Amino acid sequence: MNTFYNEKTQPSNPFKGFLKALGFTGLLLSGLNSFAQDKNPGKIHIGFVYPLSTNGTHAPLDTNRFSFHLLAGVSSVEKGFTFAGFSNIVRNEATGTQFAAFSNHIGKKAEGLQIAGFANTYGEGQGAAFAGFGNISRGNVKGAQLAGFGNIARDVDGAQLAGFFNKATSVKGAQLAGFMNLSNKDVSSSQLAGFINKAENVGGSQFAGFINIAKKVKGVQGAGFINIADSSDYPIGIINLVKNGEKGISVTTDETTSTMLSFRSGGKTLYGIIGIGYNFKNKDEVYAMEAGFGAHWFQSKSFRLNTELTGMSVERFKAGEYFKSSLKVLPAFRIGKHFEIFGGPSLNFISTNTTEGRNLHTKFIHTWGNKWGNSLQGLYIGYGGGIQFIL
Repeated sequence: MNTFYNEKTQPSNPFKGFLKALGFTGLLLSGLNSFAQDKNPGKIHIGFVYPLSTNGTHAPLDTNRFSFHLLAGVSSVEKGFTFAGFSNIVRNEATGTQFAAFSNHIGKKAEGLQIAGFANTYGEGQGAAFAGFGNISRGNVKGAQLAGFGNIARDVDGAQLAGFFNKATSVKGAQLAGFMNLSNKDVSSSQLAGFINKAENVGGSQFAGFINIAKKVKGVQGAGFINIADSSDYPIGIINLVKNGEKGISVTTDETTSTMLSFRSGGKTLYGIIGIGYNFKNKDEVYAMEAGFGAHWFQSKSFRLNTELTGMSVERFKAGEYFKSSLKVLPAFRIGKHFEIFGGPSLNFISTNTTEGRNLHTKFIHTWGNKWGNSLQGLYIGYGGGIQFIL
């Protein structure tokens, strides 16, 4: 009996074509690697996941100039383009571009561009790092960090931009975050955050939705509520606790007999105002609340001109609301070291829908709405003044 099969009788192998292609690819890649080793520094590294690649188990010791892995790749040094469907792991330096659907991990310095769907981690960086969630550098960064959630580094010479927070030791540039920026030392440019900024010295400005904290701020310190600093001449906040600034408690009244007890605080030029009070003109129990900003002009030892922009709300009418916004021009005279008297005209806009609110003032430059109906908006000239005890 003939024990051999001919081509017609031999069973077909469905993997024969694939195995031949794989073998040919391996020979081709081996040739390319041999050529790369002879002519250029670094290999071409292609694979699925370590150690299923052209570099095999030797991959953690190899230097590559091009790497492409369907899932994850491991190498010692990368000097060109690196791609992974999930993650790139480079034990030492990486130069060029590293792209991964999930993460890039570089043990030492990353020089070039890093793009990851989730995170980039590296020793130090020169270039830009983009991540859907976070960029974490254990050393210094020269360039930019951009992340959907957070950036962390030591000294940053460039910018940090994050959806939630940025943290660095010092920044020669700007920090912009949706919630918080933190710098243990100096920020040469500005900090912009949705909630809080904190730094030692700020060469530019700080803008936060709620609070700014620093020692010395050269530019504007703008917060939705409070600024804290040792030195800040231009704080814009309702409360400004500036060590080298000015704080005072004042009693004021205006043309509607709304009498306020207020706290004024700020720097040499700008200050904030917050106060509570009572309106004595109306027969109902009506309580007033006031907040705003002010600025000092033409300052001398005994005189200065204060301008203020405030908003005041009067409550406890039987029903409805009363709101007044005012632009005030208030010449102020110093009496001794701690007292100041001030007073002057104001331009006021009111909006009310109560009879009591309409009766607080009756002479207007111009009105909107129905003066005798349910609502009234009006513009008029008023006056006010008070006395302040400077702490």
